[in-house]
Amino acid sequence: MIRVLIADDHNIVRDGLKRILAATIDIEVAGEAASGDQALALVKAADYDVAMLDMSMPGLSGLDLVKRIKLEKPKLRILVLSMHGEQQYAARVLKAGASGYLNKDSAAEVLVSAIRKLAAGGMHVPESAMAGLVSSGKPLHESLSDREFEVLRLLVEGLGPTDIGERLHLSVKTVSTHKTRILEKLNLGSTAELVRYAMEQKLV
Repeated sequence: MIRVLIADDHNIVRDGLKRILAATIDIEVAGEAASGDQALALVKAADYDVAMLDMSMPGLSGLDLVKRIKLEKPKLRILVLSMHGEQQYAARVLKAGASGYLNKDSAAEVLVSAIRKLAAGGMHVPESAMAGLVSSGKPLHESLSDREFEVLRLLVEGLGPTDIGERLHLSVKTVSTHKTRILEKLNLGSTAELVRYAMEQKLV
């Protein structure tokens, strides 16, 4: 039996995922978390075969959460679920230690197949993401560090420096420094231009 941990801050999403997996005979939901911190605590306390993580949750989330979980349980397979564009995010989550990436728009059978593939030691990377991974002409945002990329994601979501600092456990000054570097690397002059860039690049 494949033991799965579901981590998503939306009850309705977790319920939907549980219903999908309840229809299988070889997968069981062995734990669920509504935040990244809760997911990390569950990973420390019990053993799972696959952890399904939402990319955006309160507290610890995204690339930081993937890295922390891999530090705790190096052998745990991680499948990241997200609404974000596959080409833009898949490479980063895989580099951070995840074994698969799946858009939340995917069909139920694709999700089940991905979990089985990961549990068997494989990877799950959608074809659209593979195209992005092998493309030679890299977009500007690929020059950002993982931390800068996380700050960009939260800025585009509408969070201010104070909220971002609390979410990522950084000082407001450090967040502002990251924001300045992001704008410089992307050749942008304001947060509004950053949001427009993110939309054009399907980062939101």
